[in-house]
Amino acid sequence: MDEIDEVVRVQFGEDGVAEVVLSRPAKLNVVNLRMRDALIEAFTAVRDFPDIGALVLRAEGTHFSAGADIGEFGNAESIFEARRIRWDRDPWYLLWTLPVPKIVALHGYALGSGLEMALLCDLRIAAHGTRVGLPETKLGMLPAAGGTRSISAWVTPSKALPFIMSGEPIDAESAQVLGIIDEVLPEGADVDEAALSYARRLAALPRLAVRAALSAAKAAHELPLREGLAAERRLSYLTGQFNYD
Repeated sequence: MDEIDEVVRVQFGEDGVAEVVLSRPAKLNVVNLRMRDALIEAFTAVRDFPDIGALVLRAEGTHFSAGADIGEFGNAESIFEARRIRWDRDPWYLLWTLPVPKIVALHGYALGSGLEMALLCDLRIAAHGTRVGLPETKLGMLPAAGGTRSISAWVTPSKALPFIMSGEPIDAESAQVLGIIDEVLPEGADVDEAALSYARRLAALPRLAVRAALSAAKAAHELPLREGLAAERRLSYLTGQFNYD
């Protein structure tokens, strides 16, 4: 396991699976500026590594992440400095656009930026007892680490709005019904190992085809129908699906 910083660790396995591990357990893996910068380095390393088939995002300690370090924003010299702190050093878009399947292993609390990171992944697996939420509105803030956008990839607006506006956390089973979590493990099951096992299965598949399927699915969500179908066709050609020469 390689340290990007002591608060984030990265490993590239021979099985084609990369792991990014939040490692600030004594602080509930709260995302401070140091961790944000380390996450940028980690996700960039995954993006640039030549042979990765899947990414697992997981965390040490009792909780996945209790969110962002609000104190760093509140102690800023001005509102402009607070905005710079919150948005200029941005690992979130980098995570969203990684061209490999991303599986996140959730446990304990996944709140605020912790849940928003999970929503930027492609599959969310939760341990028994996990609680998720976007409490920013209760603090007079917006879930601005991509939360209001990324949740719409998985949940309809009619279901997402009450969840976002109330700021109340919910248990993993309720989150699965809502569509935020894909799988909830039985009590005692190892969520990290479950995520790694799923990632290994994906990494064993033809890499180009998996990446193309991921890109096509995102295009279907983000683009109008005609453009999405055109993107799917281009990606089919790239995989050699229609290459009969």
